[in-house]
Amino acid sequence: MPKKKAAAIRNATSLPCLRGHLWIEGNEGTFLGYGRISLLERIREYGSITKAAKSLEMSYRRAWVLIDSMNRQAPVPFVVTATGGRRGGGTQLTRAGEKAIVLFWKIHDDFQDFLKKEELLLHFSASPRKKGIAQRRTASVSPAGSK
Repeated sequence: MPKKKAAAIRNATSLPCLRGHLWIEGNEGTFLGYGRISLLERIREYGSITKAAKSLEMSYRRAWVLIDSMNRQAPVPFVVTATGGRRGGGTQLTRAGEKAIVLFWKIHDDFQDFLKKEELLLHFSASPRKKGIAQRRTASVSPAGSK
């Protein structure tokens, strides 16, 4: 069965649901969002802007523009780089960058919970959905005073 036809059948039989995208605006426009946070996570994983960008199928230049934008808008930089040389260069997240990741996923999870609650109030959903990726991602993070 063609993909379009399968999608049309699936969409015709499924109930409506609420969806939303979350980002944080800064003085230059987007400050943090899903893509920028994913980039920060990959930089933490690989220690390299080049490797992080490639893993996200993003150009090095695009990754650098996003990092530079976040660093300019943040009170302190999220990412620091060391130029190459005999021992090579590298890229690291600062404590502020680590904190930004945790806080973004907390806000994202709260937003998803809000959408699910509203969806239930609107009777769009027959039953509550399973936990999403973002909820699993921050399951070990439990800020003081939260649930």
